[in-house]
Amino acid sequence: CPLPAATGSDEEDDSDSSTKPIRSEKKKNPVSLFQTGGDPPKEKKTKKKAPPKAAESEEETPETPQKNSNKKGKGKKSKKPKEERPPSPIIEVDNLEEFVLRPAPQGVTVKCRVTRDKKGMDRGLYPTYYLHLDNDKKVFLLAGRKRKKSKTSNYLISIDPTDLSRGGENFIGKLRSNLMGTKFTVFDNGANPDRANADWSNVRQELSAVVYETNVLGFKGPRRMTVIIPGMNADNERVPIRPRNDNDGLLMRWQNKNMDNVIELHNKAPVWNDETQSYVLNFHGRVTHASVKNFQIVHGSDPDYIVMQFGRVADDAFTMDYNYPLCAVQAFAIALSSFDGKLACE
Repeated sequence: CPLPAATGSDEEDDSDSSTKPIRSEKKKNPVSLFQTGGDPPKEKKTKKKAPPKAAESEEETPETPQKNSNKKGKGKKSKKPKEERPPSPIIEVDNLEEFVLRPAPQGVTVKCRVTRDKKGMDRGLYPTYYLHLDNDKKVFLLAGRKRKKSKTSNYLISIDPTDLSRGGENFIGKLRSNLMGTKFTVFDNGANPDRANADWSNVRQELSAVVYETNVLGFKGPRRMTVIIPGMNADNERVPIRPRNDNDGLLMRWQNKNMDNVIELHNKAPVWNDETQSYVLNFHGRVTHASVKNFQIVHGSDPDYIVMQFGRVADDAFTMDYNYPLCAVQAFAIALSSFDGKLACE
């Protein structure tokens, strides 16, 4: 594509920005942006973990410099020496399956790294994507890969890096696109509505939907994304959205403007920078390479609260950071949708 996409080095005005918490103080508590009420879930399978309010400053503690293998001297943009990428705060992953579906703790940015593995027979066409916490321990969270014999793009998401089978017990969710490859739906590992039990409690939930709009240049230039997620109830738990058929899913609700218990988010529009002749966003040092895939997701009422950001740091490595109310599966699936072939213009 002729147009460089948004990059992380917004002239690295990080001198003081990295000490500010991600959220803006003037606005009301971001948590309230995502509350929709919702029916209290009838089946209480897991004990509710109301995440402890983390101290605001935990997000930006002074970093101990970390070994950072991705600085290959390619960052043409940095005029000053680049500081190390701030690592993830301490995140306890006690039970992986629970953790990846649980919303991020309020006030904590969960910082992750996505790596793309193209090695092997058909990995060029069907790479495997791995999600790890971006810290010293590099805790594995999720793996995803496109299924081969699927009419539309269909990615399996697993909590085991070696088992990406549909039938395995490690299957935790999936991402499915429409035929055009412009709209995606994210499901958990529940049953298809055809196999519902009497009270529908086993039926899969829709965790998110992503819509990519073509702009006047086709897909060239900044992409426009709409992300639709279930709202949160008073206990800060996700309102379960279990569509009984395709007309009841998040995409149809959004198209029909039936937004009960549904939240609409958008990617933050990058700003044109005359000096670099490209569109830029400020990723506060977490993104180092220009890419059409770099994005930040925000709520229209508080564009300073970054719900999720994703961007390239090396040829096959990306950072993915998410905040309340997203969980790892939602954020990873949204990131996977941005890799999909029909959108790529790199």
